[in-house]
Amino acid sequence: MNEILALFERTGAYLHGHFRLTSGLHSPEYMQCARVLQHPQHAEELGARLASTLQELHPSTRIDVVVSPAMGGLIIGHEVARALKARAIFTERGADGKMTLRRGFQVEPGETAVVIEDVITTGGSSREVYELLRDAGVHVIAAGSIIDRSAGEANLGVPRTALASLRVTAYQESECPLCRDGVPIEKPGSRKS
Repeated sequence: MNEILALFERTGAYLHGHFRLTSGLHSPEYMQCARVLQHPQHAEELGARLASTLQELHPSTRIDVVVSPAMGGLIIGHEVARALKARAIFTERGADGKMTLRRGFQVEPGETAVVIEDVITTGGSSREVYELLRDAGVHVIAAGSIIDRSAGEANLGVPRTALASLRVTAYQESECPLCRDGVPIEKPGSRKS
């Protein structure tokens, strides 16, 4: 087992059961990054490792800002920014459900950015952040996450990296065998469906 996944197991962050993901899909597995990131030493180490992999993608490029979707990307985005000596900001969903910069956060045309999230399944949230930044004239050079649940298939519009990649089974609700078997469902993430 990958050492990152082993860390998730040790900290109780790799959950097994019946879960509704942010994407709306159902899965028998869930990566609860907050359980790992509650330990500052793990957050710092994972952030430094992710920053290093991003620098390998673009070794001579200075990154001005790390942008993460709230909530899951907040801690890891901050730690990646610390390692890169960059600003750390985050997006939130507005009343219309779209990602937006709030709290006085601003980006400037021509800045260089990376998008950081804790876990990617479909990549929808990270893609929304990328599009928001691109539309503001920011040069987004890469995206990264601790865990890639898509086994490399999620398309974010930019090159991306992850500390661990795996294929986790996910079902449309109408095709979910756990639902058919009456297994109670949980929604452990920050955004309720």
